[in-house]
Amino acid sequence: MFLTISINTRDRSEMIDITSKVEEELNKSGLKDGVCFVFVPHTTAGITINESADPSVMADLQATFNKLVPWEGSYRHMEGNSAAHIKSSLIGSSVIVLVESGHLKLGTWQGIFFCEFDGPRSRKIYIKFQ
Repeated sequence: MFLTISINTRDRSEMIDITSKVEEELNKSGLKDGVCFVFVPHTTAGITINESADPSVMADLQATFNKLVPWEGSYRHMEGNSAAHIKSSLIGSSVIVLVESGHLKLGTWQGIFFCEFDGPRSRKIYIKFQ
């Protein structure tokens, strides 16, 4: 069985720190040692682990993605959101985090980020603890 976190995004592109939401679900689960799987079932969104101490890191990532994959381009996808599909493929749809002594085994500065590339939307994030 897996858990679902719902999230509403506000902008076309944003990176939202969901670490505390995942930790909250971990605490409810009672798991002490194991693995946490986080999966995003959307083709225009992703999930990543990166620095959470300085918000400018996420701003820099978004700016770089927009330079690498601009919204306007010679894309063939009819919906007009090819850039979002490409960005989500670059980021990926899942992360795995170890769990030790009831805590996510993240580095000192690390956080788990939901990455919206075609918002605003209502999104789901699936979590599985083992």
